[in-house]
Amino acid sequence: MCAAGRRWGRRQRALLWAVLLAAWEAAWGQLRYSVPEEMPKGSFVGDVAKDLGLQLPEIRDRGVRVVSEGRTQYFALHGKTGHLVTAERIDREQLCRLVEKCVLRCELIVEGQMQVYGIQVEIMDINDNAPSFKEVELEETIGETTSPGSRFPLPEAHDPDSGRNSLQSYELSGDEHFSLAVQAGPGGDQRPELVLAKALDREEAAFHELVLRAMDGGDPARTGTARIRVTVVDANDNAPVFSQAEYTVRVPEDVPVGSTLVTVTATDADEGLNGHVKYSLKKVSDMASNIFHLDSQSGAITLLQSLDFEEGDSYELDVQARDGGDHFDTAKVTIAVTDVNDNAPVISVRSALSEISEDAPTGTVVALLHVQDRDSGAKGEVRCSLDGDVPFRLEKSYEDYYRVVTARELDREQVSEYNVTVRAADGGSPSLQSSAVVALRVLDVNDNAPVFAEERYSARLAENNAAGALVLTVRATDADWGQNARVRYRLAEGRVRGAPLSSYVSVQAETGALYALRSLDYEQLRELQLCVRAEDGGAPALSSNVSVRLQIVDENDNAPQVLYPPAAAAAAAWSGVELAPRRSEAGALVAKLLPPDSGASRGVPVSHFVGIDGVRAFLQSYSHDVSLTADSRKSHLRFSAASCCDTLPARPPPDEPAPLLGNEDPAGALPSDSAPPSQAQPNTDWRFSQTQRPGTSGSQNGEEAGAWPNNQFDTEMLQAMILASANEAADGNSTLGGGNGTMGLSARYGPQFTLQHVPDYRQNVYIPGSNATLTNAAGKRDAKNAAPAGGNKKKSGKKEKK
Repeated sequence: MCAAGRRWGRRQRALLWAVLLAAWEAAWGQLRYSVPEEMPKGSFVGDVAKDLGLQLPEIRDRGVRVVSEGRTQYFALHGKTGHLVTAERIDREQLCRLVEKCVLRCELIVEGQMQVYGIQVEIMDINDNAPSFKEVELEETIGETTSPGSRFPLPEAHDPDSGRNSLQSYELSGDEHFSLAVQAGPGGDQRPELVLAKALDREEAAFHELVLRAMDGGDPARTGTARIRVTVVDANDNAPVFSQAEYTVRVPEDVPVGSTLVTVTATDADEGLNGHVKYSLKKVSDMASNIFHLDSQSGAITLLQSLDFEEGDSYELDVQARDGGDHFDTAKVTIAVTDVNDNAPVISVRSALSEISEDAPTGTVVALLHVQDRDSGAKGEVRCSLDGDVPFRLEKSYEDYYRVVTARELDREQVSEYNVTVRAADGGSPSLQSSAVVALRVLDVNDNAPVFAEERYSARLAENNAAGALVLTVRATDADWGQNARVRYRLAEGRVRGAPLSSYVSVQAETGALYALRSLDYEQLRELQLCVRAEDGGAPALSSNVSVRLQIVDENDNAPQVLYPPAAAAAAAWSGVELAPRRSEAGALVAKLLPPDSGASRGVPVSHFVGIDGVRAFLQSYSHDVSLTADSRKSHLRFSAASCCDTLPARPPPDEPAPLLGNEDPAGALPSDSAPPSQAQPNTDWRFSQTQRPGTSGSQNGEEAGAWPNNQFDTEMLQAMILASANEAADGNSTLGGGNGTMGLSARYGPQFTLQHVPDYRQNVYIPGSNATLTNAAGKRDAKNAAPAGGNKKKSGKKEKK
């Protein structure tokens, strides 16, 4: 009872160790199964899903499959059960004819996890082959003088099965003169020998018929037979002898077909037929008999087909030399095949991605490769590498498996597609190489914001534009691809003069064209500052902004206005062109003029106060005749005869002087009772150019501080100077000029107020009571011809007499 308990405990421990071994192998990615040979297709081998802990949905969804080297796939994975099954009928003797233990290897690939598991399946032998002889009809010649007990080697039977199913014993039947002896060979094989048990007598029997039977150890046992015919001949007392008992030769696997590998030699001392030696192969496998050929006359062994070290690295042949009688000798020939580097590495892409996002993390697996070289030693050692400077690297995965993983971040804007070349080189000399290409497309991620073509934009637009006028076009580009690179434009929120910015301008979302939505007025709005945003089509979207400055350009769209005298009294105030009483004091207000487009010239006062002297100075600068009537003591204007087109000339003609205070010719003066001429409208020649504005001498931009009156106090001072000069001219005690063209202003009010300031008013001043309009013709500023002083005195004399 105790012994039985101990035996049961040992069985439990053995079972436990077997379970633990299977679990350890599964954990380390190695599964082992066994299956008998010759099983029909689809036979169960092992429960892979259970052993690896895989669920059946995972097998269907993750792309689990079985791969193996070679042209024939012997195993497959059943998708519904997760079982490893046979895919073909397996013949152990065909696959492992020279191997005692037949093991087939395959790999289980889990594509969803990029995992690989090794599977070893041992093919168990069954007794499906009977022993067989290469020749079923054998001839033996024995001299009648042969002594009893002599031994004659018989051909061996061959059984490709292994273990108990292989050849186990021989039997001989048919004649009392012979018996059977079996000798054990160096490798444990059985070698049958025919033993002469009783002396032969040719006269009694010239032939003997025997049957040799070979049996294996299967259940039931299988047998093979060969018939032996023994011929009794006369005596032969010398046997052939080989020059050496064993021949060994080493040949490279690339030796040409037809080459002689080795020649065996045996000699016989007899003469005639008894001394003639013939050679034959007595023990040779089926594969060796197809590769090598023995010449029976010369003993030369030649090559029938190419050698392959990977198929077989060594062959053993038993060569027999027999004379014309019953004597023979045997020698062993060993042919060793040496490896040459004739196999390039083979790269197989087991699993690979075709697309990868450019934001994939470093270390992402993109391909699983298997690399194998069938050569041996250093010639079979493979080194793998990637060609070029690519953002990938190789990692060893399992045995001969490698993974291609990302080595750094990808950027689709720099490289959108990769053809990753994996190169494998063996250790031979010269080295053999092979390569495989993994094509990979990089998918775009919205990682680039739109970029404008310019840092800032500016444009000029004339006022009074048409609604919908194109102002300018902004342009932005995005380095991304597809929808991520589609750019749309819009205005940033803002307000202008209390109104939304979008009511002034708009931007076309697709083209970036900026349009003015309303007619703009320079006198109300000088410029617009706005911001345009470019936004791509990514999710989330990226955007960038650019500033746009829109300058409104002034146009001559406003006529001058007379603020004083008032409009109601305008007709009376300007009738007879009376400017002021003769004895008006300096600073007396004659008229107040508002220039057109008052905001167009920076620094120009909004309105102008014109005095007597100032009016004369204005008129003199434009070559107008100024006179005072004798009877009414009213100052009035007289225009030069050369005036035409209602425009005052720049200077008077040389043959017609322009007196400042009167003229003896009564026709030169306007009659006091005559109706005032109709007043002409101002023309457009008064407007400044883009670079012209009132300023100091030599100034074009008018920005010099202190030169031009730019506040209310300076404006009033200039008004006073003009009126004072007008009064002095009316009294006849002042001439136009006052020293170096200053109208007397420099001496009284400072050197900064010179004559050069006065003509600047001519562009925007409209003279009331006149039918002429000041022009901006060239040379007007230089028209400074003064009337003779005598005219003033003569006019003054007339006034005194009167």
